[in-house]
Amino acid sequence: MQKLEKRDTYTPTNTSLVRSNCDSVIKHGQFDQVLQNLKTFSNNSEENQQSGKTEQDLRVPVLNMRGHPLMPTNPRKARKLLEQNKAKVVTIKPFTIQLNYATGETKQNIILGIDAGYKKVGFSARTSKKELISGEVELRTDIPKKLQERAMYRRNRKNRLWYRQLRFNNRGRNNGWLAPSIQHKLDSHLRIVEKIKQLLPITQIVVEVASFDIQKIKNPETQGEQYQQGEQLGFWNVREYVLHRDNHLCQHCHGKKNDPLLHVHHINGKKEGATDRPEELLTVCKTCHDEHHKGIDIIPKKIIKNFKPETFMTTVRWKIVNALGCEHTYGHITKNNRIKAGLPKSHINDAFVIAGGTDQQRCKPIVSKQIRRNNRSIQINRKGFKPSIRRQKYKLQPNDIVKYLGKECKVKAIFNKGNWIRIVDGIETIINSNIKNVELLYYGKGIFN
Repeated sequence: MQKLEKRDTYTPTNTSLVRSNCDSVIKHGQFDQVLQNLKTFSNNSEENQQSGKTEQDLRVPVLNMRGHPLMPTNPRKARKLLEQNKAKVVTIKPFTIQLNYATGETKQNIILGIDAGYKKVGFSARTSKKELISGEVELRTDIPKKLQERAMYRRNRKNRLWYRQLRFNNRGRNNGWLAPSIQHKLDSHLRIVEKIKQLLPITQIVVEVASFDIQKIKNPETQGEQYQQGEQLGFWNVREYVLHRDNHLCQHCHGKKNDPLLHVHHINGKKEGATDRPEELLTVCKTCHDEHHKGIDIIPKKIIKNFKPETFMTTVRWKIVNALGCEHTYGHITKNNRIKAGLPKSHINDAFVIAGGTDQQRCKPIVSKQIRRNNRSIQINRKGFKPSIRRQKYKLQPNDIVKYLGKECKVKAIFNKGNWIRIVDGIETIINSNIKNVELLYYGKGIFN
């Protein structure tokens, strides 16, 4: 069993700081608490355990005077450079410094492994001896819901017009068009890789693509836009298939209510990602269907296996490979190598294996969640005024991290026209404060936050 060694905390006292991508002037002493996280970790994490090697120090990315990435350094050396005014802080998450003097640019071969996925993306970059960065990013899943809300607002606005000028059908779709939710996930994969390339001098990229094509298995002739059309195109065709499959009999009351009108019921609603696949539909009578929606007699749900992740990878896997100009591998190869290395299943470990990792020294992973950057929501005014859209973007937004009375707090809400904020200190303590009493540490939006 490994023993915990004494951990040293590297906290600079007089850092030379400049404007970062937080878009605010950073003052001296502001990063005291942030840099307390730059510690040596002598114990292996439960998830990324690697036999024979222990977790290395948290590496600090380094940029040269032109802003190009160099090989990362350890926290101790980064602290010395900041104390001697030879470097300045560029970003806090991940903590990155930029040198103020010219230096050599000797670089090593760094291989970046990407475990592409529908909900989470794992990444790991390593050299021949060490893992430099690793982690996973949870992607947004609210794109379809946002599109439905936008369509509702547009429909209501258009219906209030008595007359609309004639519009021509000029909304053609270009070749390679993807659904907005799929396009966003594709762009997120590319942004993650680009962000890592801005921190480390990556020399090789390997991406794992799906090990099988689920729609090709069901229909070998599937190609192009047919990937977006699902198993069957045309609901009435599917409806007749479901009625025939269920022998034109209500599957809830089994014909006890003697209702001649039959409906096709979606087992899961829109919030659960309902589709028109036959296995997600059920034949019910009109009485049972009406009682279900009135809440009188709820039709029980059942677990339905969907292939959204597989379909997503089938749609965009070659787009990712072609956009990055990188190599690719398959899931069964990753699984085999991960089992040989004795690693548990996780996106981070998969990315490490995809990058060709074997017995290299591991690093502490970065776990983040992708959050919408600009939440321009409807502002409901009081005292009988009409609702209005808040077009002004306030200086602080929910999920931003600020400093209040020497403590790191999270912004929960903004009110009084952006002059007051509600912050959370710890887990339960809620504090209302004027915006002048807090200092912005970093925005809580984007990818690595």
